[in-house]
Amino acid sequence: MRATRLTPAAVAPTASVTLSHDERYRRRGLLTTDQGEEVLLDLPEATELPDGGALVLEDGRHVLIRAAPEVLCEVRGTDPHHLLRLCWHLGNRHLPVAVGTDRLLIRHDHVIEDMLTRLGATVRPVTEPFHPEGGAYGHGRTHGHSHAHDPHADPNAHIPHRHGHGHDHGHDHE
Repeated sequence: MRATRLTPAAVAPTASVTLSHDERYRRRGLLTTDQGEEVLLDLPEATELPDGGALVLEDGRHVLIRAAPEVLCEVRGTDPHHLLRLCWHLGNRHLPVAVGTDRLLIRHDHVIEDMLTRLGATVRPVTEPFHPEGGAYGHGRTHGHSHAHDPHADPNAHIPHRHGHGHDHGHDHE
C-alpha cells in the first residue's frame, strides 16, 4: 500500500507509525506500521512528518504519525538569562535544540554535555520525543549548515547574509 499524501490530523486512523526525529523527515521509503503492515511512502517532496499528523493511503485509510521517544539530554540553567546564554552556545554550534520555557533538550553528546556542565548547566538524560526548533533555511528543519535554496521558492524570500563569526566549528562557510 502506498502513502501519497500527508494530512495535519488523522481521521479515524486504522494504524500508526512511530518514528524518530530523523525518520520524520522524508519523501520516499518503506515504513512498517506499529501493527506490522508495510507502507511505501511516496510523497511529491521531502517533508516533515508531524507528530499527530497522518499519512493518507491510496485506499483512503489514515496512518497516525507518532514521534518516538529518544534518548536525549535535558539542560537546565540557573535562571532565564543563564538558559538564554546556554541556548546561544548550542545555537553557535548549529545543534538541533528543543527550547522550552525552563529547559532545553538536545541529543546525547558527551563533549557538548561537558561544555554545558562547565558553563554551569544541570544536564541529565531523559527519554522522550524530540521536537527541535526548525532552522531559518531548513523550512522547519535544521540540516547541517547548507544554504542551498529551492529554485522554485519565492525569489524575494531570501535575505542575503554573511557569516563573519571568527571561530572554528568543523565546517566552512564559503
